[in-house]
Order: sequence, then structure tokens, then C-alpha cells
Amino acid sequence: MALVTAGVVVLDCAEPEKLAEFYKELLAAEAVDANANRVEVRAADGFRLALRRDVNATAPSWPRPENSLQVHLEFVVDDLDAVERRIVSLGGRPVDTGDASGPTGERGYADPAGHSFTVRRGAPTAPKQG
Repeated sequence: MALVTAGVVVLDCAEPEKLAEFYKELLAAEAVDANANRVEVRAADGFRLALRRDVNATAPSWPRPENSLQVHLEFVVDDLDAVERRIVSLGGRPVDTGDASGPTGERGYADPAGHSFTVRRGAPTAPKQG
């Protein structure tokens, strides 16, 4: 019998309501739980992401070394260019737009609060280097 039956990724941020809107739109998700300090969204495939209020939250600095990565989300997509346009229109920004050619193209972004995430095609074939 499993001791843990479910999990949720939680990102700390100063304004969880605003960040929840970004992820709701990006993931075509819905808010399933909200209170004064936390908003949780759930995508149609069951992926859950919670945004928790931390008035002292410091945005990750990745790819710079200070504050490093802290957490990293990864989303699988079909069309990297279309997803990038959507991310930017929602207030996200590219942080690493290396070569995305080939079957496992990957691009890095930051959400409006500075949390890093990647979108990728296909399955990753090698571990992150550096």
C-alpha cells in the first residue's frame, strides 16, 4: 500500500493569483482550490500546480549561478514556436533559446514571477550538463 497517493508541485511567489492566471492560460487548466495564500490549478491531464504566497519570495536567477534553479518545470509540446508565442503573450520570457532543431528540441523560459521552466518535443536523451 502506497504511503503517498498524490503530489503537487508548489511554487512560492509574491502574487499567487496573478501567477495562477499565467499557468491556467498556458495549461488550459482550472483553479481547483484557492484561499488567501494559495491557489492550485489542475490541467485536463491531471497535472496539478500550486502557487503559494511568500511576500519575501526571491526569483530564481537561472541560468546565472546566484539563487540558481530552485525548481524546474518541464512541459511536453508539439509546436515550440506556437507555444513560445503563447508564453510571451501571457507575460513569460525566454531565458535560453538554444538550438531547438531535431526531435528533442527544448527551450527555456521564466514565468512572470521568474520561475524557470522548459518546453520540449519528444523524450530527453541525455542528462543536463552544468
